[in-house]
Amino acid sequence: MPPPMHDRAVYLETFGCQMNELDSELVGGALRSLGYRFTADAQRAGVILYNTCSVREHAEQKVWSRLGELAERKREDPSLVVGVLGCLAERDGQALIRRLPVVDLLCGPGELDKLPHLLANAIQAREGLMADGVEVERAAATSARQVALQGSASRRSGTLAAAEDSLERLDLSRSFSPVDGAGRRFSAYVRITRGCNKFCAYCVVPFTRGAEVHRPPDHVVDECRRLADEGVVEITLLGQTVNHYRFEHGSAVTVNGLTQPQKGRSYRGGHRRDPYSGAGVTTFAGLLARIHDAAPSVERLRFVTSYPRDFGDDALEAVRDHPRICRYLHVPPQSGSDRVLAAMNRGYTASQYLEFIDRARHVLDQPERGRPLMLAGDFIVGFPGETEDDFEATAALLERVRFKNSFIFKYSPRPGTVAFDRLPDDVPDETKRRRNSALLDLQARISAQVSRAQVGATFPVLIEGPSPRHVKTTARREAVGLTVGGLVIDGPGPTPQRSDSVQLAGRTEGDLIVFVDVAPDAVAGLIGRIVPVSIRSCTALALHGEPAWG
Repeated sequence: MPPPMHDRAVYLETFGCQMNELDSELVGGALRSLGYRFTADAQRAGVILYNTCSVREHAEQKVWSRLGELAERKREDPSLVVGVLGCLAERDGQALIRRLPVVDLLCGPGELDKLPHLLANAIQAREGLMADGVEVERAAATSARQVALQGSASRRSGTLAAAEDSLERLDLSRSFSPVDGAGRRFSAYVRITRGCNKFCAYCVVPFTRGAEVHRPPDHVVDECRRLADEGVVEITLLGQTVNHYRFEHGSAVTVNGLTQPQKGRSYRGGHRRDPYSGAGVTTFAGLLARIHDAAPSVERLRFVTSYPRDFGDDALEAVRDHPRICRYLHVPPQSGSDRVLAAMNRGYTASQYLEFIDRARHVLDQPERGRPLMLAGDFIVGFPGETEDDFEATAALLERVRFKNSFIFKYSPRPGTVAFDRLPDDVPDETKRRRNSALLDLQARISAQVSRAQVGATFPVLIEGPSPRHVKTTARREAVGLTVGGLVIDGPGPTPQRSDSVQLAGRTEGDLIVFVDVAPDAVAGLIGRIVPVSIRSCTALALHGEPAWG
C-alpha cells in the first residue's frame, strides 16, 4: 500500500525566473503548513512537482526530459504523484496530460492557491487505483487528472476587481520563518504586480499569467515589515513590468474584509512622471519610498523587471533620495533595431531607450561616492526578419549602454505567442548561433571593462555564503574542513586551497559578484551581513577583494 498522504515526501523543482522562485516558496510554505514534508532528493519523493517556465525553450526541454524519465519510474511505482505547475501547465492545458499521462495534476500560475486541494485529490486518486487492484501497467498510465487553469487569462475584463482574488491570499499566507534547509534566510522576494499588459510578440506571459494586477500597498508594506522582523536584510520587489505599479485607493474593492488587487492600466506612450500621482494614489515611486521608510532594518531594496518606456523621473528620484534602494536597474532592450522592436511590439524605439538610460545615469550614477549605477539587459537575436544591419544596431546599443551583464538568447518560436502564429522563423539557426556568440563575446568584453573600473574602490557587500570553489557537500567532505550551514568548506580537492582562509561570495548593491577571503572562524558571523570590501583585482564576471572592516 502507498504511504499516507502527509507521509509522502514532496520534491519541488523550479525552472525560470524569480517570479517562479517566489511562487515555489509560497507553494512550499502552504504545503508545509498542512503537514507535507519536503526533500531535496527526487528519488526519495512520493510527490514530484515541477514549477515550469515556457518563456525559454531550454527550460521547457528540461521539463519534458524530467517527465519522460518519470514515466519509467511510475511503471515501477504507480503510487507516485506527478504535478506540473506554472506557465507550461497554463499554456498547454490538458493536452499536456494527453501527451504524457504520467502527469497527475496541472496548476497554472494564477491558480496556485488551489494546489493543496488538487494534490490531496491526486494522492487519493492514486491510492484508490492501488487499492482497487488495477493492473500496475494500466495504473501507471492513468492520470489522476486534477486540473486548475485560468483559461483566457489575458481577456479578463474590469470585473476582475469586483471578484475575490484568491491568489492574493497565497501571498499573504507565506511563511515568514527565516530558517530553511539552507540555513538563515537573509534575502527575499515580494511580489507587487502580477501579469502583464504588454503583449510583446515573442512572450507568452500575458496569456499564462493574465492581465496586469497590482497588489494593495498595505499588503506589500506589511509583508516587507514581517520579513524585516524575521531578519531579512534584502528584499527584491517583483513584477513583469514592476515600474507600472499604481494603486488608486478610491477605487479599491474589499471582499470578505480583504482589499483586492487592482487591475492595471494601459499606458499610451511613455511618461516622465506618473500623471496620476497625488492624494489617494500610491505610485511605484511612492511605494518604494513607503517601504524604505516603513522597514528601516531592510538594508537593501531592489526591484525587477523594469519596462523602459514608462520609467518616470519620479521613480528615479525615489531611488536617488532613499539610500537603501539599490542603484541597479534590469531594463531589457531586447534589440537595438527600430524595425525589430516594432515587430516585437515593444512600444519604443532605440533612441527612446537610450534617452531613458541617459536620464537614469544623470540621476543615479555616482561612482565618485562609491555608488555607480549598474545596468543589466536582455537581448533576443535572430528574431523573425532580423537582418545583419538590425543585428549591428543591437550590438551598437549594447556597446553604447555598457551593461554590467546581459541575458542573451537565440530566438525560438514559443507556442501561444503572437510571433509563433504570425511571423515565420526565417533566420537560419547557424546565423542565430553566430550572432548569439558575437553578442556574448561583446558583452564579455564590456563586463570585463566594467569590472576593471571598480578595482581600487571599496563597496558594501552582502555576504551570501561560501564561494563555489569552497563549497562541497557534507556527504563528500564529512571528514575534513569546516562546516557552515550544512556545507563543508575548504579541505582537500583537485585544486589546492589555502587552509587558513575561506573564500566567501557576495554582491554589491549594483549586483556585482565579489569574492573575499576571510579567516575560518569569522565565516558564521559574516553570512547575511553587509560589510565593506576593498576591491583589489577582477575577472570579467567577478571582483576579488579583501576585508575592509576592523
